[in-house]
Amino acid sequence: MTLPLPPASDLAARMGRVASIAAAHADSVDRDGRFPLHTLEALKAERLLGIQIAADLGGEGAGFAAIAELCSQLGQACASSAMIFAMHHIKCSSLVEHAGDNEWQRGFMRRVAAEQLLLGSATTEGGIGGNLRNSICAIEVADGICRLEKDATVISYGTEADAILITSRAHKDAAPSDQVMTVFLKGQYSLEKTADWDTLGMRGTRSDGFIFKGEAPAEQILPKPFAEIAAQSMLAASHILWSGVWYGIAVDAVARAQSFVRAAARKSPGVVPPGALRLAEVANLLQMVRSNVVAALKAYEDARHDGDRLSSFGFSVAMNNVKLASSETIIDIINQAMLISGIQAYRNGTPYSLGRHLRDAHSARLMISNDRILGNTSNMLLVHKLDTRLLG
Repeated sequence: MTLPLPPASDLAARMGRVASIAAAHADSVDRDGRFPLHTLEALKAERLLGIQIAADLGGEGAGFAAIAELCSQLGQACASSAMIFAMHHIKCSSLVEHAGDNEWQRGFMRRVAAEQLLLGSATTEGGIGGNLRNSICAIEVADGICRLEKDATVISYGTEADAILITSRAHKDAAPSDQVMTVFLKGQYSLEKTADWDTLGMRGTRSDGFIFKGEAPAEQILPKPFAEIAAQSMLAASHILWSGVWYGIAVDAVARAQSFVRAAARKSPGVVPPGALRLAEVANLLQMVRSNVVAALKAYEDARHDGDRLSSFGFSVAMNNVKLASSETIIDIINQAMLISGIQAYRNGTPYSLGRHLRDAHSARLMISNDRILGNTSNMLLVHKLDTRLLG
């Protein structure tokens, strides 16, 4: 029996309760660089970590559009919390779209939904310069057991995750790009910390560096090559859900600037406040980001069941452009919002403070470097005609 999907209003109400908790702790999470445990507890209580899992496996079958909306909603309260939620669902997408008929993977998805497990990510590695499509480490499989050691320079909220999805070469003789992704459960691996997550922004994600050592049944290796996972779900999931988070940060920045302009208008009735024109300009930029994300969601839904289309250069270019445009524009938006509110935005502890927003937003251009993405896109455009249709 297929369970009915929850209405969007139900998901929004549940996330609204989470967001109110996240907002209350956002400044201390940022200031102290601590993991937002209160948010995680609220996400689990509202059962939002398993919503992407299919209904017949105990989830709610939520798609990227619903999840991106929730990322935006939480991003308005606490960007670190929203990024954790987004990263978790990016990892979920690898399972949902690529586990196939693998019984262990299906059983694991049931556990994710039932126990509200938090999924971490370990795709970066020392020595590869942030290129997630190459690995140095290789998984070893013998007698039904897989073993892996990886110098993971970043593991998203590694110590807090209930399981980590990690990439490696498929075997010791495999090319760097011949990769697999494996699920390791807490208790099946050890983490030796090598780098502290002391960063400008997104401080609450606690994405420290570790030497990862894991041992697990070989059935925990996802059946599809990582090349397919990356092209057919992870690329779109990452760029769409990250953009949802960044849009949320920008929305809250603009809301604070709008409150400042309205307060100024009340003090001087009949006089247009100095920041009003700039507010109109920044509202235009905000709509551009929104339209960018909505277009990406439509492109993904149109291609979702067509593996060749998802793996095409054209689709990759489109998803890359979503990330590039969103990550660049939100910084402009927050800078403009800061100019509107002036010193009140620059100072900490005011209703118009934007320091946390600006620092969190600067991570956007670095989470897979925009320069790397531009380089990849430029190579694809050498052999692929740019799609210039107004309606795809």
